[in-house]
Amino acid sequence: MSTVLETEEHQALRAAVAALGKRYGRDYMTSVVREGGHPRELWAEAAKLGYLGVNLPEEYGGGGSGMAELSIVLEELGAAGSPLLMMVVSPAICGTVIARFGTDAQKRQWLPGLADGSLTMAFGITEPDAGSNSHRITTTARREGSGADADWLLTGRKVFVSGVDIADATLVVGRTEDARTGKLKACLFIVPRDAPGFGRSQIDMELQAPEKQFELVLDDVRLPADALVGDEDAGLLQLFAGLNPERIMTAAFGIGMGRYALARAVEYARTRQVWKEPIGSHQAIAHPLAQAHIELELARLMMQKAARLYDAGDDIGAGEAANMAKYAAGEACVKAVDQAVHTLGGNGLTREYGLASLVTAARVARIAPVSREMILNYVSHQSLGLPKSY
Repeated sequence: MSTVLETEEHQALRAAVAALGKRYGRDYMTSVVREGGHPRELWAEAAKLGYLGVNLPEEYGGGGSGMAELSIVLEELGAAGSPLLMMVVSPAICGTVIARFGTDAQKRQWLPGLADGSLTMAFGITEPDAGSNSHRITTTARREGSGADADWLLTGRKVFVSGVDIADATLVVGRTEDARTGKLKACLFIVPRDAPGFGRSQIDMELQAPEKQFELVLDDVRLPADALVGDEDAGLLQLFAGLNPERIMTAAFGIGMGRYALARAVEYARTRQVWKEPIGSHQAIAHPLAQAHIELELARLMMQKAARLYDAGDDIGAGEAANMAKYAAGEACVKAVDQAVHTLGGNGLTREYGLASLVTAARVARIAPVSREMILNYVSHQSLGLPKSY
């Protein structure tokens, strides 16, 4: 892929992460999945090299850069066949929210560990009955007692929460009652993994990935006053400050996966010979691969735009671009994986070539963290000014 629009620093980062990814690769990741483990070795090495916390403030051990750099890390690891999904959650969502809105004490407690990989955070927003409608979130927090130091009691359920089994805490999106209006408003709470009343059960997924998915049950989980992140009255602002990086990183995840699949297909098409010439010389094989390459490039450009706007502090502009980047990357990823499998024919379904499992994995980029239909809703309402149907 062309890198002429990137700075020398970005190109150097991309090359260094690509080299790290190549040392691990798809075989490493599939062996981790097969053994039911987690990619701890890759996580630890990426952390040691400063890649995991590249977006976090320097004063707390991070790289002092932004989403442009963190998305490069995830994309290149994915292109090598060894993406780290928890990068979307721990440094991108949770690290960003705490860095922007956390108290000094929260920053000191969490950011150094998130930057060096010794601490990991999960993120819980989706609920069984709410789906994409965050206004229907029923996980609620209430004060026990009065005063600023009163404890919180958090009750509710969450589903499809990644990596809770390895996370030291989960950043949970709940709602509190506004004392003036009585209406519920969004708030974010840090819930330690060993908090009494905080239960989890693993969801049985067809998806083959090292990151497990969980349903959470919060039964009057008692939290100290300082478990609340930021200002109780700025919950939505804080929430969306984390969701834009989530979409940018999901785009990086999809682009990386698409690049990996496409590279395998191109290599096969260049060498596989059935008649006189390699199959890649036939336009029925070559053109769909060329289209997949173009669409991955276009998705990457939008991802770069979203990252640049976000790092510049333009949350509104970044919101539109991040949604578009996530949509474009999801579509490009699915198409690239599908075409890669098709190019290999029967070999595309074998474990030896390792592409068939990506058919399921590629759907993640279309479905999570928000479906392509909800992104189309966002663009039609926010970008085009069309009326809502819901």
